[in-house]
Amino acid sequence: MSEQVPLYVRLPAETAQRLDQAATTQGRSKRHLVEQAVREHLVVGRAALQETPPEILTLEEAAALLRIDPSDLQQAAVAGQLPGRLLGQEWRFSREALLAWLANT
Repeated sequence: MSEQVPLYVRLPAETAQRLDQAATTQGRSKRHLVEQAVREHLVVGRAALQETPPEILTLEEAAALLRIDPSDLQQAAVAGQLPGRLLGQEWRFSREALLAWLANT
C-alpha cells in the first residue's frame, strides 16, 4: 500500500453536508469519495479541476460551443434551424441537442 499523507481542509458547511450525504448514500467513506474526485477530476500538470459542462446553455455559451457569433446563433434559433427554446426573453439550448444536431448536419 502506498504511503498516506494527511489532508486537512475547511469546507463550507453546505459542501461538507453534501459530502456527508454522499458518503452515507453510497456507503463509502469520505476519504474514498475525495480520492475518487481527485483521481477523476484533477488535471495533473494544470492543477485545475475539470468542471462538468452545464446541460443547459445560454445563447453566449451555445455560440461558444458551436464557435459562431451569438447573433448568428440567435437568427438560426428564431428561424427554427437548430434546437433551442425562448424562455421569456432569454434563449436556452440543450448541449446534448446541439451536439446531436451538429452531428446530423
